Amino acid sequence: MAETVQFRSNGHPVSGYLVVPDAGKGPGVLVIQEWWGLDPSLKETTNKLGAAGFVALAPDLYHGALAQHNEMDKAAHLMQSLPADRAGRDMSAAVDYLTTHPAVTSASIGVIGFCMGGMLSFLISANRPDRVKAVVPFYGFPQGDTEPDWTRITARVQGHMAEHDDFFRPDAARALEAKLRGLGKDVTLTVHPGTGHAFMGPHNALGTLDPQLAARIWPQVFAFLRESLA
Repeated sequence: MAETVQFRSNGHPVSGYLVVPDAGKGPGVLVIQEWWGLDPSLKETTNKLGAAGFVALAPDLYHGALAQHNEMDKAAHLMQSLPADRAGRDMSAAVDYLTTHPAVTSASIGVIGFCMGGMLSFLISANRPDRVKAVVPFYGFPQGDTEPDWTRITARVQGHMAEHDDFFRPDAARALEAKLRGLGKDVTLTVHPGTGHAFMGPHNALGTLDPQLAARIWPQVFAFLRESLA
């Protein structure tokens, strides 16, 4: 079952797209948007998680704003204009919403994010180590001034990065993996050969979608989340 829901964030209403599996119950997973916003492709991904048995929630971090897939300048503006503190509060409120939802079977929450959402998935894991226990970031991670206090992360991380990516370079991904492993974190950031940024995106906005690779990765993601959130 899919529906639009509302929850409170710092006293203000925030909406999200919630999918409950046919079984009626399952582990909770937060789905974090790309820079386009809460668009049909992100809802398709949220549906996929629901079909796999997860209670999946995609919060609308742009509060209704959207960019079409041919509006990269608008998407970049929306991302750059997103207040970091508000996004953090909204994601934390979404974690609380999932934790208390009657269909969610575990107090441990998973997070999956794409591009901007990949970066934000690391941030919410550092902000909410009490609940976030599994993170699956795709072609996105914090860099420079956006890096959190990495010591706070307690979640397992299984990330998927692109080999040809000017936004989040593979050498930076490998350096981050080494840094986090040096801190004793359970982190694997796989750089997939021959891929471009957004290789999982069903919208194929950049012409980089690799459906064969996506078909191989999704079962790994589902297995990782089930194991980590059991």
